[in-house]
Amino acid sequence: MDQIKMEELEQKINSQYGNTTGIVIIKNGIVSYEKYFKGCTADSRVHVYSVTKSVISILFGIALDKGYIRNMEEKVLDYFPEYKVKRKGKKIQNITLKDLLTMTAPYKYRFFAPYIKYFTSSDRVKFSLDLLGGHGKIGTFRYAPLIGPDILSGILMRATGQSVLDFASENLFEPLGIKVENNLLFESKEEQMAFNKSTDISGWAIDPMGTHAAGWGLTLTPMDLAKIGQLYLNGGMWEGKQIISSKWVEESTTEHSRWKKENLSYGYLWRVNEDGYAAMGDGGNIIYVNTKKKLVISIAALFVPRAGDRTELIKRYIEPVL
Repeated sequence: MDQIKMEELEQKINSQYGNTTGIVIIKNGIVSYEKYFKGCTADSRVHVYSVTKSVISILFGIALDKGYIRNMEEKVLDYFPEYKVKRKGKKIQNITLKDLLTMTAPYKYRFFAPYIKYFTSSDRVKFSLDLLGGHGKIGTFRYAPLIGPDILSGILMRATGQSVLDFASENLFEPLGIKVENNLLFESKEEQMAFNKSTDISGWAIDPMGTHAAGWGLTLTPMDLAKIGQLYLNGGMWEGKQIISSKWVEESTTEHSRWKKENLSYGYLWRVNEDGYAAMGDGGNIIYVNTKKKLVISIAALFVPRAGDRTELIKRYIEPVL
């Protein structure tokens, strides 16, 4: 890589993307760039926010490969037979796993999600099920950042008989050399806010029932993010072992729905673009995979409001250097 241009890139990151903690670039399977910022090191890990969703997608693919889940057309309520459907909420009976994975399930709230009630709920799966359905149309894209994805965690737990972290550690994290060490239960808003600013916590957020958050709550290093991207670029293969089927990799990164407002193509909790796909989280956390150039770029960042667009950073300032 052009050293002068990389120095210019680092200056831009420090001046315009100052919440960045680390960047890893893998080109043709080889780490070609690895740099840390804000006093962070290779061991620093941050809350990657919605990148967690794409990890959940991978876990669904593994569960499907292993036969824990039959197919994506299964009904959500098949996994919650004890759930009592209210008379006015019968639409929920027709919502499938695919609807949740493609963000095409409707919810009962219209504009303002009840986040305070969500975060203070003792059972976020039940809380999310109670909001699933409503007046929207099944099959129409509706982005659900937090409320809704936790249902997927509940399904994984019931399908596999393990916690999401245990299943992920055994089948994804450990094979890739990724460490996620602790279940994180926040007793207060202050604890959670401190977590969002931390660079040294290894874990995954849970609710009081022990269910891991599916739309947020996971901490990873920039190299962890890059490994996940490289796993997908490899068609699910890692060091000679098929971690996840190539069929799922292709299916989960193919457009199944579209967010018209943002002109965004969506797979199974992956964002799809003309060059490949990406997992994206608040603050600028991203796993960017360019399948044409055999390129993986991961960026880890601490949350700040209105963070600079990392996709623009990658396309305008990183890819041209490569």
